[in-house]
Amino acid sequence: MKQLIVTLAFAISLALPVSAQDFGKGVDAYLAGDYATAIKEFTPLAAAGNVAAQSNLGLMYANGQGVSQDYTEAVKWYRLAAEQGDATAQSNLGVMYENGYGVLQDNVMAHMWYNIGAANGYKIGGTNPDSLSKQMTPADISKAQAMARECMNSGYKKCEY
Repeated sequence: MKQLIVTLAFAISLALPVSAQDFGKGVDAYLAGDYATAIKEFTPLAAAGNVAAQSNLGLMYANGQGVSQDYTEAVKWYRLAAEQGDATAQSNLGVMYENGYGVLQDNVMAHMWYNIGAANGYKIGGTNPDSLSKQMTPADISKAQAMARECMNSGYKKCEY
């Protein structure tokens, strides 16, 4: 049994540089506008739990880059990345909820995800809760803030209502 663990650990260590290389290939392809290759490189990494690949797939599905635009699929990948603490994906989920892309439009959920993304360092999205607040009641804002605290305190396990 001990031999299996050592062998498995060795096999995993060999796979890590390949994963990094595949991610790099995906980024290079994306930057070159070769979205089909980027999708090909990011998809298995995202399925294996790579947070950056998940966030990138969310963006590509939201924008229809290399795939047909599919907001539901974008939300799926953003949510997986957001639940791992990715601030960009968290803010992007806020955009999806604010606009009703792939989810029912919900300002409270949008505000919650914007707050979480901002709290986790996504500076660009930090003004999103402020602009959205103008369309919300004080009770809705308080609810969104309480939900954001609960979501973060639960390790992103309790983020829906």
